[in-house]
Amino acid sequence: MVANTEISQKGLVLLGCGKMGSAMLAGWLSDGLPPSSVWVQDPYPSEWLQGTGVHLNQPLPDAPAIVLIAVKPQIMAETLPVLEQMGNGQTLFVSVAAGIQIGAYEQMLGAQTPIIRSMPNTPSEIGLGITAIIGNTHANDTHLDQAEALLRAVGDVVRLETEDQIDAVTGLSGSGPAYVFHMIECMAAAGEALGLAPELAMQLATATVSGAGSLAKQSSESPAQLRINVTSPNGTTQAGLDVLMDVENGLPPLIKNTVAAACDRSKELANG
Repeated sequence: MVANTEISQKGLVLLGCGKMGSAMLAGWLSDGLPPSSVWVQDPYPSEWLQGTGVHLNQPLPDAPAIVLIAVKPQIMAETLPVLEQMGNGQTLFVSVAAGIQIGAYEQMLGAQTPIIRSMPNTPSEIGLGITAIIGNTHANDTHLDQAEALLRAVGDVVRLETEDQIDAVTGLSGSGPAYVFHMIECMAAAGEALGLAPELAMQLATATVSGAGSLAKQSSESPAQLRINVTSPNGTTQAGLDVLMDVENGLPPLIKNTVAAACDRSKELANG
């Protein structure tokens, strides 16, 4: 539960409340966290945020239980100094900002600060995301449990073994929704090319991808088995898969190269 005693008593600070921050805050409040326990800093608060009853752009508590950083990386340097006095203490810092390494936070907040870095993805905005987390040496199991409870408000949470894995996560699930959106575009375009009206082709493509994804997540069978289940020998699906699964020109090498390119770019951005 997000609404645990420590957070309720010491408070939770949310730095930035855009789409991701708003989705998390909505989840926390629906989970029972009192608005009076939340401090939000956001220069452009939405009408919804103004009506939640949280402490909005007010002086922050000296030592909140958790500070969750959800601002854009570009304004991180000018935003974090406000929180520097909370570093090197008991306050846990959780970041959902892309590209900012734990070492950078330790430099800004202090080396003894418990810090957890996370990588969510855009479906988190509707509570269907997946977030990977990794902590520094001062983030213990209790801290990880707290972060996981907070981030479950917007979807599933997985724990990484090393911070280096964040780049692979970025290439796979962080950037992955864009790959799927483009696949929907391509499927719809293929339907149009075969004579379907554009609106109908897009409806069919979107519903197919959404339904298949939900089935893959909910089924006890693997995606490979689900694929086999729908593929009759020498049937229509097999004819399509013969093209899609071609080991040289099909989807396997294309997706491998796509994820690797995003991963490499993530490393480049992290290293300045």
